[in-house]
Amino acid sequence: MSDTSYTPKGPVSQPRGGAGHDRTAEHRRDAATIARLKARIAAQAELIAGQEVSLAHSRKIFDRASAAARIGVWECSLPDERLAWTDVVYDLFDLPRGASLDRNEIVKCYPEESRKALNSLRSQAIAERNGFNLDAEITTFAGHSRWIRITATVECEQGVPVRIFGMKQDITEEKLLSDRMRYLAEFDAMTGLANRTRFQGRLAHADEARPLGALLLVDLDGFKAVNDTFGHVVGDECLKAAAERLVGGCGEAELVARVGGDEFAVLLGAHLDRGAVSGVARRIIEEMGRPVAIRGQSLRLGASVGIAFAGQGSPCDLFAQADTALYAAKAAGRNTFRIFKAEAGAKGHSAAA
Repeated sequence: MSDTSYTPKGPVSQPRGGAGHDRTAEHRRDAATIARLKARIAAQAELIAGQEVSLAHSRKIFDRASAAARIGVWECSLPDERLAWTDVVYDLFDLPRGASLDRNEIVKCYPEESRKALNSLRSQAIAERNGFNLDAEITTFAGHSRWIRITATVECEQGVPVRIFGMKQDITEEKLLSDRMRYLAEFDAMTGLANRTRFQGRLAHADEARPLGALLLVDLDGFKAVNDTFGHVVGDECLKAAAERLVGGCGEAELVARVGGDEFAVLLGAHLDRGAVSGVARRIIEEMGRPVAIRGQSLRLGASVGIAFAGQGSPCDLFAQADTALYAAKAAGRNTFRIFKAEAGAKGHSAAA
């Protein structure tokens, strides 16, 4: 019998803990990893969904606030001038939302003065890489007049301006209210003439750039009797008629103001000489002497006028000088005028015209 080794046939058994076991463990690890990734993806999806809901809610709040405040966002890319607007800006210009935008056509909505201001500020902001603010008037595509407040910021990439963006807000009501408040502060509500505040402001700021020539103070003769006899309603109508006649007879005036109950002031420029100023006073007296027809009544008033020429003291002295001349006109029998004339060594007196 040969001395050879014997190799049994059939499958060789693997030792415990061999390759099969490793593959099973690897599969388990892969499954666990996949499960963790799926869980992470699900959590991220849930987070994204929550953020989308929050973003949608924030967008809704922004849109509502934007619409309520009439504020829209705009953007213009550079240098191709391509515009992008939010809905409110379309509404401000009375354009259908989402309509195509041509900046060359949009700027035509701005009147010349506003357009010049916009172009100047915009060019400067782009050149200096900053921004600007502007209150501008527009006429919308539907023909409506509006005031808008524009804010703008220039965005740069590597020092090169690439876009300009900002907000546009409808400030029409604010502008109207501001104009109304300024009107009430500077004008007489009854007659529409400048009031005493505006008159005094112009008198105090007379300078070489806008020198004054003369001041005429006009007092209505007979007004108190009309007011007492026919009442304040008729008296008010008389004041309105007097204001219209005064404006009509003083086309050369720089300012016509109501400075008291029935007292008016007329400021004339330095281009009028003594004769021309006297001519204005005569026209005023003539106009005020014509009958006034009010509520079926033909009423007669008159006017006394005091004149003071600039150069006889400070601008603020003019009022006192004209007032002195006015009293002299009244003392002379009314319906006439007197000119203040200063005397050496004296405060001055009123000489007959």
